Amino acid sequence: MTLFLLVIFIKIARIQYLEGDKYRDMSAHRTIRKDTIFYNRGNVVSARGSLLATSMSKYDIRMDVVTVKDEVFEKNIHGLSEAMSEMFGKSTSYYQSYFRKARRTRNRYLFVARNLGYMDYLKVKSFPIFRLGLYKGGFITEQRTVREHPIGKIAERTIGYDDYRGEVGIEGAYTDYLEGSLGWRMKQKIAKNQWKPINDNNEVEPKDGSDVITTIDINVQDIAHHALLEQLEKFEADHGCVIVMETKTGSVKAIANLGRTSKGKYYEKRNYAVWESHEPGSTFKVASLLIALEDKVIDTSTVVDTEKGRIYIHRKKVEDSHRGGYGEISASRVIEVSSNVGIVKLIQKHYKKDPQKFVDAVHEIGLGSKIGLEIKGEGAPYIPSPKDKKRWNGISLEWMAWGYGISLTPLQTLTFYNAIANDGVMVKPRFVSALRTEGKVDKVFEPKVINPSIASMETVKKLRRVLEKVVEQGTATNIYTPNFSMAGKTGTAKKYVPSYTDASGKYHSGGYSNKEYTASFAGFFPAEAPKYSCIVVVHNPDKKKGYYGATVAAPVFKKIAQKMYASAPIKKEVENKTPEIEELGVDSESYYALLQKDLKIMPDVRGMAGMDAVSVLENLGMKVVFEGVGKVKSQSIRKGKKLVKGSTIILKLS
Repeated sequence: MTLFLLVIFIKIARIQYLEGDKYRDMSAHRTIRKDTIFYNRGNVVSARGSLLATSMSKYDIRMDVVTVKDEVFEKNIHGLSEAMSEMFGKSTSYYQSYFRKARRTRNRYLFVARNLGYMDYLKVKSFPIFRLGLYKGGFITEQRTVREHPIGKIAERTIGYDDYRGEVGIEGAYTDYLEGSLGWRMKQKIAKNQWKPINDNNEVEPKDGSDVITTIDINVQDIAHHALLEQLEKFEADHGCVIVMETKTGSVKAIANLGRTSKGKYYEKRNYAVWESHEPGSTFKVASLLIALEDKVIDTSTVVDTEKGRIYIHRKKVEDSHRGGYGEISASRVIEVSSNVGIVKLIQKHYKKDPQKFVDAVHEIGLGSKIGLEIKGEGAPYIPSPKDKKRWNGISLEWMAWGYGISLTPLQTLTFYNAIANDGVMVKPRFVSALRTEGKVDKVFEPKVINPSIASMETVKKLRRVLEKVVEQGTATNIYTPNFSMAGKTGTAKKYVPSYTDASGKYHSGGYSNKEYTASFAGFFPAEAPKYSCIVVVHNPDKKKGYYGATVAAPVFKKIAQKMYASAPIKKEVENKTPEIEELGVDSESYYALLQKDLKIMPDVRGMAGMDAVSVLENLGMKVVFEGVGKVKSQSIRKGKKLVKGSTIILKLS
């Protein structure tokens, strides 16, 4: 027995002194751990300070019922149950029974609530018993962070994300800056493999990430999104995109990308504006004209014979949409009416012997390479070259002239048109204007020039006048309005369909489709002093309803331009007499006309979209308060009453 006891004492001593640290570490490792607390990613903010993406804290609440003393529990259980009932809906008796049962079973990790916002968390924390904290009230908090887009799905692909789906959009491009540093909290293992915080506070607090300030304007984004959506639904198109850019700075004020689901609904499916490289069609004719003008081989007055609107090159047909052609017309008129025959003959005549000169000029403009965006996924442009013997053929030059056999993304095309609006200076499109940490700006992204001069000022001025005439007397007269000027070019391109074998095994050779089209419009406004440039591209509209750029894409451009222009009109003349105000309709042109007048009496804004009514009234010096969404149902100041600037009007929307 003595020897046996001696062995036991030796073993105890060995465990206690020689191997004690080892077993203490094992015990601590199994029962105590550092629990990571994640930081909030920085915010993605609009140009005017509205949140586009933000991390929100969510709280799960549990309770260690055993920790609470008997007298405290009995005194406050009714008050706690009443507070829980009021907030979460179940009866007071239900919660009393729930907490008492947990106390009988000695539950130290009782579920109380999940996914609470910060304000709700503070409210629950103030309930009886819970307000005593972790040690006396058994109040256990577990915090998580969730990424939210306050404006919903609008511009989702451009705002982006950085998760299991990859690094997309602005979030993906600036993820290193948006990320913060982790914190941690000590937790102890309790029954049923559950972990309870040891202390009331975190050992190391997480540090939130920094903010990214974008160039996106939520008001313009809303206008662009809904204008595009309305047109896609009207023409039952497959997908489309819109970009609105500030001319001088290249700041992207809005970018909408909508794709169709199998059920006919539209959502931000892909970032088509940045990613999708496609044949631009007639919008490229402006680049062809620019090159010829700059090389001084033609002038806008140069006459070309479009014959009867149809010619053949190596047995391939080039045809105008206007039957019978346009006869002999000027180079300027070629662009105005979008004559395929006219532009092909002009470029063929002056560059057929040296097509490389034309191709080099395309690259010199800046259309032959990527823009170099921070956002991932920019589509690569394709410009064929005579040096590539496998792809270059006898019609490559002519097909390039009218926008076929090449490919550009919508943003690359818009960058070119924006340069025309910006006196020939090509600026890089930018989505981010600054980076900010704890309210202090760390870095400002200034406008960056890609090409200081895509052409001489003489050429640029001629092009701007030609594009203005497209709207005044060309293919886009359907969007003309005398209220303000617009300039741009329509585009209608047949889609190339590769060869395929259908379900029945029948082989179909590849070629340009007579059913699938891309409709587009690129331009800028106001035409005389461009402030914004814009491109609209719509893919595969229902041919029966319309497929031309003027019909499908141009009206979207007009709607965006009107609403943006109406929100900040430029008054050139003020009438001294008091005009007679008739009931205002729902047409944007009448809104603009109303804004141009020096009103003395209250107009009738009933029936207007809420956003338009606010624009009208604020421009008249009124303070506007509105309730609801949709169109104006009633106004607190009747029409015809004398206007008092600074007074408040209440609008009720439907």
